[in-house]
Amino acid sequence: MRKQESGVMLLEALIAILIFSLGVLGLVGLQASTVNASRDAKYRTDASLLANELIGQARVGDRSGTGLQTNFKSAQTCAANSTVPYCVWAKRVVDTLPGALLPVVVVTPGTAGPPQTSSLMDITVRWQAPNDVSEHRYVVVVQVI
Repeated sequence: MRKQESGVMLLEALIAILIFSLGVLGLVGLQASTVNASRDAKYRTDASLLANELIGQARVGDRSGTGLQTNFKSAQTCAANSTVPYCVWAKRVVDTLPGALLPVVVVTPGTAGPPQTSSLMDITVRWQAPNDVSEHRYVVVVQVI
């Protein structure tokens, strides 16, 4: 009778170790995905804060359509020591976000005249996280009155 049962306890122990190992691997995978989600949330928050910073600068400065285009339009070239608000802000974006591409700001000026309409600013902040194949974007459209 003993000869038929020999090794059963060893087999049970091996199965228990296998189940435990699968559980640990699942927890490690879950932790890795949690770290990635946390990292992505931080980058989205940073992009949001940077876009809101530019919106704040636009609202306290010259809010005319031409003033907004002069100060914040992204089609301009930025020198290393430029003091144009867009250039200063774009440098902060590139320094803050990993793999950041130059942000795109499109200004649609409102009509001039006594009943002046508000201008639109379309701000797109782009970045690519480390070890990530896709580009991430944060887009905000705001009316500057």
